[in-house]
Amino acid sequence: MEMDITSESPEQTIELGRKIGQQLKGGEIIAVCGPLGSGKTHFIKGIAAGTGAQDRKRVTSPTFVIVNEYKGGLDIYHVDAYRLNSLDEFEMIGFDDFCYPGSVVLIEWADKIEAALQTMDYIRIEITHAGKTKRKIHIKNAPQYMTLCS
Repeated sequence: MEMDITSESPEQTIELGRKIGQQLKGGEIIAVCGPLGSGKTHFIKGIAAGTGAQDRKRVTSPTFVIVNEYKGGLDIYHVDAYRLNSLDEFEMIGFDDFCYPGSVVLIEWADKIEAALQTMDYIRIEITHAGKTKRKIHIKNAPQYMTLCS
């Protein structure tokens, strides 16, 4: 299933992520793509909030540590592939260990390592600039249980 959404502000982007996060069941891999400053981290903050992450203020882009983990209703692994230079580096962070039924794996800059995901069932989210604060958000391969009406 595919969806197109327009966000008018960072707050709306976070809220969209929250709505999606509330619907996640575990076992999902979400590849978040988009240029610098498009709102990838804001979107992920919302997802973490929606899944019940205990310390939502700790949700930041793990650019230098590569992976942040947030505990809550589900185990959230937040991967930032920006500084990764190869698929081998991606695999060396223990990606396979993050993927289990009680976890959600969120990957920023996923376009850099998307070839490693090709054999997996993953949700792809593309966020693009459409103005100073306006963003176009395209969700591809959304599961049937994911709706944005809640």
